[in-house]
Amino acid sequence: MIEYLLLTPIITGILCYFTRSRKQVETISILGSTITLILGLSLVLDVYRNGIIVTWQNALFADAFSAYIVLIVSIISFVSSVYSIGYMGYEIDHNVIDLKRLKMYFVLFHFFVFTMLLVGVTNNLGLWIAIEMTTLVSALLIIFYSNKASVEAAWKYVIISTVGITFALFGTILTYYAAVKILGETGDALNWTSLIAVAGQFDPMIMKLAFIFILIGYGTKAGLAPMHTWLPDAYSESPTPVGALLSGTLVNCAMYGIIRFYSIATKSTGPEFTSNLLIIFGLMSLGIAVPFIILQEDYKRLLAYSSVEHMGIIALGVGFGGVYGIFGAILHMFNHAMTKSLMFFSVGNVLLKHGTKEIDKVSGIVKTMPVTGAILLIGGLAITGSPPFGIFISEFTILSAGFLQGHIIASVLFLLFIIMIFAGFFYNLSKMTFGNPKPGVTPGEVSRWTLASMMILVVFVIILGVYIPQDFIEMIHKVVKVVM
Repeated sequence: MIEYLLLTPIITGILCYFTRSRKQVETISILGSTITLILGLSLVLDVYRNGIIVTWQNALFADAFSAYIVLIVSIISFVSSVYSIGYMGYEIDHNVIDLKRLKMYFVLFHFFVFTMLLVGVTNNLGLWIAIEMTTLVSALLIIFYSNKASVEAAWKYVIISTVGITFALFGTILTYYAAVKILGETGDALNWTSLIAVAGQFDPMIMKLAFIFILIGYGTKAGLAPMHTWLPDAYSESPTPVGALLSGTLVNCAMYGIIRFYSIATKSTGPEFTSNLLIIFGLMSLGIAVPFIILQEDYKRLLAYSSVEHMGIIALGVGFGGVYGIFGAILHMFNHAMTKSLMFFSVGNVLLKHGTKEIDKVSGIVKTMPVTGAILLIGGLAITGSPPFGIFISEFTILSAGFLQGHIIASVLFLLFIIMIFAGFFYNLSKMTFGNPKPGVTPGEVSRWTLASMMILVVFVIILGVYIPQDFIEMIHKVVKVVM
């Protein structure tokens, strides 16, 4: 099952390259994404029912946490592929891109999905290689339009991510060094399944240093402050469906790496060291996001700083610890992925219709694009943690964990930051959605494909705020057990 899951996006990308028409490449892309989604859901059900799956001489595996990441990547990649048909189709209709560029987009899109799936199912410290692969492929997607701004954004992304991933490599080497002392120089010293069993015997000083490197390294990819500076440019300049993948899945893959190492390091160093570091970086991310969200002039960069905020919230949840803290953090990963992707799809429609990313040059969306405008308002309320949406549930759970675990000052700061972010975010959003439409903007939606993908995500955003299925709760509890 795991092998087929990884092969599907690779084969899909190769087939997209050899297509001869727009209809062919779109058909192959959506078919490949559908098969990937089906295989991803099948893997999740298999792990949920039967436990850990190990294959390919222990190089690939899937436990509850792996399956959870696969679930997120599979869903977001599917809806992004649906959205891409409408979004990229609009651009090819308006001569922004040609067929050759469209084909290359879908090739890179599916290769990017492959790298993120590989992050989830890699059963060893080779996770570093998988995350480095995400950098290489996503950089080509960021530079897709080949203008000055996108080249600069991609260059900045590659340089900062490479520095960060180098730190993560040092942390990985140190972890392996600590493992070799216990397990000996065998391949098992690289595997998660072996490491977690003996992590309590690792040298605490080595693991403290390793976790610092890992947190800075993978924290750079996750967009944790102050290593987040690549993120606003990359989100702003990449094609909108790519922005949804970057914000909905890539940052979660990086957080997955941090949490995996957190589980190992905590067993040897004790929870206080790792938790305090995560709380510090989490609060820093929230605090830095506040002024940039309040004073923002570019709505895609607004979403970028919102992602910095939410990665900080996930770090806080893990840092607060306990069942409530970890549960809230894991649930927040899913809620943020669904809601932020929905927001990217909404502003993507706005960008196509208005031709600008400046907030002050967009208004009256609910009049010119009533469906997109309504969904944008729903997404805006959801992403800022308003009830009755899913993010409110996960944020409230994390905040409760903070107070229950005795992190009173951090919890109060967390509450103050999200209140200020709500005010700033919704002020900017209201300027875009209400008021009179700008002259020259023709009423009407962009595409039925873009609306279809948005409708799928709206269902997740609304339902998870009022009802969380028991099976999904049990799945998250299984992930909590893996982490703890």
